Amino acid sequence: MRAAVYYNNNDVRVEEKPVPRIGAGEVLMKIEACGICGSDVMEWYRIKHAPLVLGHEVSGVIETVGEGVTKYKMGQRIVAAHHVPCNTCRYCLSGNHTVCDTLRSTNFDPGGFAEYVRLPQINVDRGIFPVADSVSFEDATFVEPLACVLRGQRKAGVKEGQSVLIMGGGISGLLHLKLARALGAGRAFVTDILENRLTAAKRYGADQAFPADEYSPELLKEHNDGYLADIVIICTGATRAFEDAFRSVGRGGSILLFAPTQAGLKLPISLNDLFWKNDVTMTTTYAGSPADHVTAHELIRSKKVIVSDMITHRFGLADTQKGFGLVSKGNDSIKVIIEPQR
Repeated sequence: MRAAVYYNNNDVRVEEKPVPRIGAGEVLMKIEACGICGSDVMEWYRIKHAPLVLGHEVSGVIETVGEGVTKYKMGQRIVAAHHVPCNTCRYCLSGNHTVCDTLRSTNFDPGGFAEYVRLPQINVDRGIFPVADSVSFEDATFVEPLACVLRGQRKAGVKEGQSVLIMGGGISGLLHLKLARALGAGRAFVTDILENRLTAAKRYGADQAFPADEYSPELLKEHNDGYLADIVIICTGATRAFEDAFRSVGRGGSILLFAPTQAGLKLPISLNDLFWKNDVTMTTTYAGSPADHVTAHELIRSKKVIVSDMITHRFGLADTQKGFGLVSKGNDSIKVIIEPQR
């Protein structure tokens, strides 16, 4: 089979690899579509593991089932989670599935930018989610990223009627915007450095989309009845975004650190100014649980969160490098989908 092998953001090669052999309890998945995630192009994070086959926002059909698999059948339309929890450790039992050691050690073989992947037994047990016939394979690739966004907003405590400020209008920020709107956010604001992302944010329901270099908390207050934001969601690793976020959260509000910074970056925080007497909560989030995937699929199926209009580019596997180039630069794309079967 063909697979797109990552060496760095500017060197993704299509190579021949053997089709993975499955064992008892396992499934061979034929990949119909796989989204390029922003984390796929975080070169400082990925390059230390190169060469490897990336891709985790997958959708497709079950090609073959291993001995003992009775819950799923050949030809079934599915999405699959690459990371799955054990469901029995202290973290899982307290609802913190995404910090489970098992979740952090599980994965596909080899990765979604390939014609086929092997789903290990533990992924088959708790990481396969049927896709409704009404949901396209392209739309289904959003189940995983939307699951991550859903978990983040739940941890941040997003409630109906609240004002939400999203720092960074890439695919994660725009998904946060769409979900916040679906959950009944009162007002929603987005900042970014790129004009195409600001235009998209307005199209997807932002009340205001501010150029990052012009943004200030005072500007936010002008458009939010004189108040700072109830919820601030950081979807970029830019230092200024963190600094602006700390100054933009209102009393009793929450800050969600959704995106990582560059490795080793340290940010000074005035604890008294930010937290003391202001009841501000700051939280982080990583990945999504199996339950989040189920909910994300239903949000897409019911069209409460429409994702099809976020896809700007589609490439066959041979052009995966073009996709990586677009996503790493960000200027001309929102969501890039790779279709390995063409």
